[in-house]
Amino acid sequence: MNAAIHAPFEGTIRTTSTWLSELTEGLEWDDPHRAYRALRSVLHALRDRLTVAEAVDLGAQLPMLIRGLYYEGWTPNHKPVRERRREDFLAHIAAAFRDDPEVSPEGVAWAVFEVLQRHVSAGEIGDVKAILPAEIRTLWPRTEAHRGS
Repeated sequence: MNAAIHAPFEGTIRTTSTWLSELTEGLEWDDPHRAYRALRSVLHALRDRLTVAEAVDLGAQLPMLIRGLYYEGWTPNHKPVRERRREDFLAHIAAAFRDDPEVSPEGVAWAVFEVLQRHVSAGEIGDVKAILPAEIRTLWPRTEAHRGS
């Protein structure tokens, strides 16, 4: 196959691998599939609590493979969801790890949000956080250091 066809995919695979490695390290796990489940569950819980416009704005800043994961199964009707409490958000994450009781949904949310803060622009993170209820915003890391890639 043509190398020009592979180039965009190689870049997004590399970027996705970096995100998953950072997440695996942040959670002190050694299983990339577990990190994938963490990323997926938090992104879906977050996406469903944003307005449609803001969900799309965030999605535009995600790497291509992660963007596909983010939009997987999304139906923008009736968004944001009415569940606006911290417990509801964490329950969504816990459901992804129901067979893995040692996983802390709060720790998973924090680690994913930390990776997002490193790679998504500060302006977009600010917009996302402004839409979220205060209870869910408390799950974000306190540091505001963004590299914005």
